[in-house]
Amino acid sequence: MASKKNDTNEMRRSSYDALSEKLTHLRTERRLEVAKKLEEARAFGDLSENAEYAAAKEEQAKLEDEIMHLENTLNNAKIVDEEKIDTTKVGIGLRVTLDDLDIPGKTYTYTLVGSEELAVIGIPAGGMQSISQKSPVGQAITGHSVGDEVTVKIPRGLRHLKITAIEK
Repeated sequence: MASKKNDTNEMRRSSYDALSEKLTHLRTERRLEVAKKLEEARAFGDLSENAEYAAAKEEQAKLEDEIMHLENTLNNAKIVDEEKIDTTKVGIGLRVTLDDLDIPGKTYTYTLVGSEELAVIGIPAGGMQSISQKSPVGQAITGHSVGDEVTVKIPRGLRHLKITAIEK
């Protein structure tokens, strides 16, 4: 998901560090790999009819776009201090348990993360799911406390959820 240039990207330190490592890798190793492909493709001769060269140039453009996106994300990052997180209200870095009031007995547990973090963390060990604070559920539960009921508009209709636990 692309962010606007002045958007603040809230994220945990671990995700910030992982994005920084990825950026370093792209700027160094990946750029060298792509440059080598371009050099090899040039050796095939006439660039106007050189499919390998065109593919390498396209790969280079995509790489530079990804680098710019990561630079923007990191430049606008706001690190959430996980030691000072208020566990009385749903916020980034907290694990939230929700009861689905529409489906008796159905419970969901998510870790709420910044929108840019999902690309970094994927599904953490143990199968714990993460959701973006900008997702419909994330927006609906952010700032609410244990016992609060929220209604979430999702693609399949409305969902009624109750927050039953908030943990670090």
